[in-house]
Amino acid sequence: MSETGKTIAVIGAGIVGVSTAVWLQRDGHKVILIDREGPAAGASYGNGGVLASCSIIPVTVPGLLAKAPRMLFSPNQPLFLKWGYLPKLAPWLARYLSTANRDAVRRRAAAMMPIIGDSLADHQVLAAGTGAENLIEPSDYLFLYKDRGHYDGDAFGWSVRKEHGFEWDILEGQAWRDYDPSFGPDITFAARLRNHGCIRDPGKYVEALAAHVEREGGRIIKAEVEDAVRQGGRLTGLRADGETIACDGAVLATGAWSGKLAAKFGFKPPIESERGYHLELWEPSVMPRAPVMVASGKFVATPMEGRIRLAGVVEFGGLEAPPSKAPFRLLEKNIRAAMPGLTWKKAVEWMGHRPSMADSIPVLGEVPGLNGAYTAFGHDHVGLTGGPKTGRILAQIISGRQPNLDLSPYSPARFMT
Repeated sequence: MSETGKTIAVIGAGIVGVSTAVWLQRDGHKVILIDREGPAAGASYGNGGVLASCSIIPVTVPGLLAKAPRMLFSPNQPLFLKWGYLPKLAPWLARYLSTANRDAVRRRAAAMMPIIGDSLADHQVLAAGTGAENLIEPSDYLFLYKDRGHYDGDAFGWSVRKEHGFEWDILEGQAWRDYDPSFGPDITFAARLRNHGCIRDPGKYVEALAAHVEREGGRIIKAEVEDAVRQGGRLTGLRADGETIACDGAVLATGAWSGKLAAKFGFKPPIESERGYHLELWEPSVMPRAPVMVASGKFVATPMEGRIRLAGVVEFGGLEAPPSKAPFRLLEKNIRAAMPGLTWKKAVEWMGHRPSMADSIPVLGEVPGLNGAYTAFGHDHVGLTGGPKTGRILAQIISGRQPNLDLSPYSPARFMT
C-alpha cells in the first residue's frame, strides 16, 4: 500500500477527528468519518469557543492538592464531584494529582506548545476554502483579576507562558475600564494576550468542516465502532454496529469515550471524563469586547452569534451520570458578579465530557503492535484549540512524513503494559 491513496477511517467527528479528515483528504487519502451521533455532537459543540494558544498550563498546578478538599465542599468553587463515583475515580485521581508540581507543569507546557501555540493560524489554514472560515474571529484573550495581588497569585503560570514566548500587556484601573466597561467594579485588573481568537459558533463550525469532508468525497457513517479487525498485526477494518468497514488504517479520536476502544487497540490509557458545563445567555444586553477568563471563577465568557457562552467548571462523575444543577447556578452567580448590569432573554444549559489524561498530555501517534491504528485524543480543555494541528500531525504520520516535532511525549507507548 502506497503512503498516499489509503482509505482511512476516522472514529469520532468532533474537531480533532474532522480536522484529521480534512488534512488526510488534502494528502490524497480517502476518508470514512464515523461517529455514533454525527459531527459536532459532543465536546466540540459545547466548548468555550476560545482559540486559547496560551492555555499550556494544566489544571494540576502546584498547590492544587492542598486546595482541592476545600474546593469540593464549597458551592462557590468550580470543582465538583459525584461522590458515588469516587471509588472508581480514585486510582486515576491519585495519578492526576501527582502531577501537581512544577516539573510536571513544565513538561505539559512544553508538550502542548507545538499543538496549540499558533491556534488561530492553524484554524485559518484548516478552514480555508471549506465554508467554515467565516466563523473564525481573531481577537484578544484576557484573564481578569480582582486586583494586582490576585494576578500575582498566578505568577508561576505566567512565568511558564513567558518561557514559551508569550507576551501580554496589563490593563489596570481606568485603562481596563476604557477597554471594556461592561464589567463591574470587582474586576480592576486584566492581562491581555493578542493574536488569539474565538469561534462564533463551535457546533456550526465543526459541522461545516464535516460537510466539506463529505463534499470532497468522504463518507460519513453514523455508527458506534466496537472493535478493530486485524490481519497479521495490521488493522484492516472496523466492526461497527455489527458490520465490517474495510480500511487501511484508523484514527481513534473519540475524546472522553476513547478508553474502551483503545483497549481493543491494545492499550489502556488513564483517561477520565472531566465533565464541563456551559450556560448560554441569549440576546444579552451587552457583549464582552473579547473572550475572557474570569480568574476568580475559573470560567470563560465568550461572545458568540446572538449570545454569550459561559463555559468552565470541573466535575468528576464519569460518562453516564446526568448533569448536576449546582454548576449552572455557579456560572450564573459568577457572571452576575462579574457583569452586574447584564440581562438576557433566555438561558440554555449544556453539559459535556472533556477527555482528561492523568498526565494532561494528549495521546497522538501509531499504536505499537498494531500497524495502521492511530490515536488522537486526550486534549482536556484545549481540544478546539489544538484540533487543527493534531489533525495535520496525524495526516503527516499516516502519509509517511515526519512531523517537525518530537512525538515521544504523546506516544501511546507510554501506556503500554
